[in-house]
Amino acid sequence: MATVTVLGQTDLRLDTAWIDYVFIVFYFVLVLGIGVLARRSIASSLDFLLSGRSLPAWVTGLAFVSANLGAIELIGMMANGAQYGVPTFHYYWIGAIPAMVFLGIVMMPFYYGSKARSVPEFLRMRFNTTTQRVNGVTFALASVLIAGVNLYALGLILEALLGWSLAVAVPIAALVVLSYTFLGGLSAAIYNEVLQFFVILALLIPLTVAGLARVGGWDGLVERVSALPPGPEQVSSWPGTSLTEIASPFLSVLGIVFGLGFVLSFGYWTTNFAEVQRALSARSMSAARRTPIIGAFPKALIPLVVVIPGMIAGVLVPQLTTLKQGGPTDVTYDNALTLLMGEVLPNGILGVALAGLLASFMAGMAANVSSLNTVFTYDLWQDWIRPGRPDDYYLRVGRAVTVIGCLLAIGTAFIASSFTNLMDYIQALFSFFNAPLFAIFILGLFWKRMSGTAGWTGLIAGTVAAVTVDALVRVGVIAVSSQAGSFIGASAAFVVGIAVSVVVTMVTAPRPESELAGLVWSLTPRERGRGGEDEGSWWQSPVVLGAIVLVLTLALYLVFA
Repeated sequence: MATVTVLGQTDLRLDTAWIDYVFIVFYFVLVLGIGVLARRSIASSLDFLLSGRSLPAWVTGLAFVSANLGAIELIGMMANGAQYGVPTFHYYWIGAIPAMVFLGIVMMPFYYGSKARSVPEFLRMRFNTTTQRVNGVTFALASVLIAGVNLYALGLILEALLGWSLAVAVPIAALVVLSYTFLGGLSAAIYNEVLQFFVILALLIPLTVAGLARVGGWDGLVERVSALPPGPEQVSSWPGTSLTEIASPFLSVLGIVFGLGFVLSFGYWTTNFAEVQRALSARSMSAARRTPIIGAFPKALIPLVVVIPGMIAGVLVPQLTTLKQGGPTDVTYDNALTLLMGEVLPNGILGVALAGLLASFMAGMAANVSSLNTVFTYDLWQDWIRPGRPDDYYLRVGRAVTVIGCLLAIGTAFIASSFTNLMDYIQALFSFFNAPLFAIFILGLFWKRMSGTAGWTGLIAGTVAAVTVDALVRVGVIAVSSQAGSFIGASAAFVVGIAVSVVVTMVTAPRPESELAGLVWSLTPRERGRGGEDEGSWWQSPVVLGAIVLVLTLALYLVFA
């Protein structure tokens, strides 16, 4: 059994054997091989940046969920599971599934049908070039910052488990992602994300099964979790006051439903190009619509192998039990994953587990780098800075941006190191960049009168509102936790973005209706996105699949209510 020794400072290093390193080396060779094979199919910038829009729905669907299954998911949600318990499920069941279904059924027909190559390009079609450029710049910044979070988290893991320093671990991880993304573009990233999805499960499933066996199954876990602070509320979804740290049950539920379930969730899943890009690479409208809904099925079940192991770590690992009881310890909840690996996984399995960790971190970083090179190449370089060049020129630009993006991510990884809680940091970034974008997007989709000027002014105003709330929380003017602050900040960004957009629209001229066909709800034929050449059976219908996954999510809520 692998051991974790506590000697003054906690030593998280695992007792790895040579067979564990064989698994890791094999995994690295495999992902690079996929990059080499994918390179053969690249003949244009569209092939490199959007896979030539040729991929089947099951591939893009698994890549869609795998791109999100990165460092924040594994470390952050397992930490939340150890600290808060069952209320963490809200991040999945109300904080992801409804928005993923909405994206597939309602929004993908606009994205895919418009032939836009990116979210900023769609904003240019709906609003104007200024809105495209504002979103392009903010998205590029967000991509580099979030890629840095994934790199930093991976560096922490490799430093703790294998003894590598951050200065070594971070560049090595970036080099591997750079290699296969540079070679094979989005296709290499997507096919690796499909592989990484199964490798990650190869870590999480044994970890969950072994952990439950140690605590006496689910009933034993519930009993032991309930006996520790903050008590039985850790095994009940609602009202989630321990998660939000909002004392009022009503306001806590409101914060979860509106702040997390609507603004943050829809803002992330429906407008974040790192996710939408996977659907845009699908081979047809039907496949594009099914992409996020196919991804919603594993997304609904993933908390069972992420949050539950976190809860197990909270009662099984002595250091975390001490932490929950308020005693002295030199670990944090962010150590839950590595501590539980050391507690329950035997040698031999550790190699697979470490490969799963590497897969999760590289999937998250690759998603951000591959979406960054598309937005920068098409929306900033081709449409703004250097228009009218041959296609092979933009293919070279895309490859160059891949290199630059990875180098910048190394720098932002050390920015992430200045934050004590990675989940708080990432939620703050989402409130800055995704919530205001969702506000102008949803308003512009359903209100044809909204003007182009209202698009970029609402976007900037919403971002300023979220940043202001975050600053007030950090200096203590708004006395809530950072996690509750991100809910409030996202809500403020949404409300301010909507308000400013409405006011500006009232004093500016709208775009002619002739230019908005297919870009707003009232001017788009309802048959768009229905049927299709590969939508002949019930299991190929986005609406039917969406209804099934929503029923599944409701059933899971009833079980863990």
